[in-house]
Amino acid sequence: MKDSVTKTPADRDLTAVLAGNLAALTYQALSAADRAQIKRLILDHVGVCRRGAEQPWCVLLREWAGRYSGSGDSLLFGTALHTAPNVAALVNASAAHGMELDDTHDSSVSHPGAVVIATALALGIEHHAGGGDIMAAIAAGYEAMGRLGRAVGAAEVIEFGYHPTALFGGFGAAATAGKLLALDGPGIASAWGLMLSMAGGSMQFSEDPLGTTVKRLHGGYGAHNGIVAAEFAALGIDGPSRALDGRYGLGRLFGRNPDFEELARADGEALEIHRISMKPYPCCRLFHSTIDALREATGNFTLDPGNIAEIRVGGPAIMRTQHMLRRPVSVMAAQYSLPFALATSLVIGPDIYDAYGEDKFADARILSLADKVETVEDSAMEAAFPEHFGSWVEMRTAGGEMRRVDVLDSIGTPARPMDITAIEAKVAGLLGDLESAPGIGEISGALEALEQEGGPARLVSLFAAAGHKAA
Repeated sequence: MKDSVTKTPADRDLTAVLAGNLAALTYQALSAADRAQIKRLILDHVGVCRRGAEQPWCVLLREWAGRYSGSGDSLLFGTALHTAPNVAALVNASAAHGMELDDTHDSSVSHPGAVVIATALALGIEHHAGGGDIMAAIAAGYEAMGRLGRAVGAAEVIEFGYHPTALFGGFGAAATAGKLLALDGPGIASAWGLMLSMAGGSMQFSEDPLGTTVKRLHGGYGAHNGIVAAEFAALGIDGPSRALDGRYGLGRLFGRNPDFEELARADGEALEIHRISMKPYPCCRLFHSTIDALREATGNFTLDPGNIAEIRVGGPAIMRTQHMLRRPVSVMAAQYSLPFALATSLVIGPDIYDAYGEDKFADARILSLADKVETVEDSAMEAAFPEHFGSWVEMRTAGGEMRRVDVLDSIGTPARPMDITAIEAKVAGLLGDLESAPGIGEISGALEALEQEGGPARLVSLFAAAGHKAA
């Protein structure tokens, strides 16, 4: 059993410290760089969410949500349905987490955008919040997920069998919802206390080739539960204190060596929104450095895949322990398979959004290449993880030539960020094939005017589709 250290009453309550800091975070306190980054995050999110809403399993969620039609003003993206915010946030966050293209907070190994922004837009519309308040609430949600993930120890959480987005997401959503419900510091801490009893999220999906859709729902569960926790706290239902750093708080229940000082933000320290990686490739974020390395090794994927004899990958241990399924039979499993993702990148291309469809599972070219991929744990990449999702590729050609490329920070990370043009191109590509979707100019214009009166409603209304109603 892990050693446990019980804090005395004299110890600093770092759950309360973080809750108080988030309650005090206002739009006015956000810098111009903060505001610009939040709008980039929203842009990325709405594009992924709207495309994800058309996935078959998300259509089923929309049908389920139809029974709650008219229960609130929050829009289900891609439909004409308006429901209570917790229902809309569950469906929208699941859609946003369903393309393997939503943003990542690397050091918490979580996907805050799907959870936090879906929560902010659903609850913000319901309560007619201004754009500035929604932006502050989004910053608070990212701050909660990022700091909590580092405090608990995200890499250890995964090895222990929990999915960080599911485990931390509800706390980010509760912070976001708490801001929009005008909870003070004790109120947000109480919401976290209520959320603590709903926290979880198993990694078993990574072991199963077919039953993987639950991973998509992990974003939605967090958004739904976080809203419910904050709404209950707003009613005056008390949650236990020290939900994050208490004797039976999240850190000690799910962590191995928690560092609760990560919950406190130093003066002048940048917000967690600036520690976000955006995804150009529709697969597990862990593989992006490997794909970038493979891009360089193959001359921007110009090498004939038939001329590749062997691919050896070095990276964090998790690559070998959780991502080596060679014959996926679901889209999610394919996106979570390192051999399949590398083979697909070589045969089809790394940034084709439908490259992991069921029609690819028996593709002989992909399967042949997948069988040529092997992994080894690299101590340097393991030590750098999760602050850096780095890896290297050693590729041997059919002629015997060896090529090696090391990549510590992939395209889209804070070290190599996607600029606004690249994000706009990604969103335009996601929405271009849909019958009912806004153009990138409309979305950018609505984001520019987000802080104006009625700005949030104008933005969200772009993602309604009059022809899509629940059966």
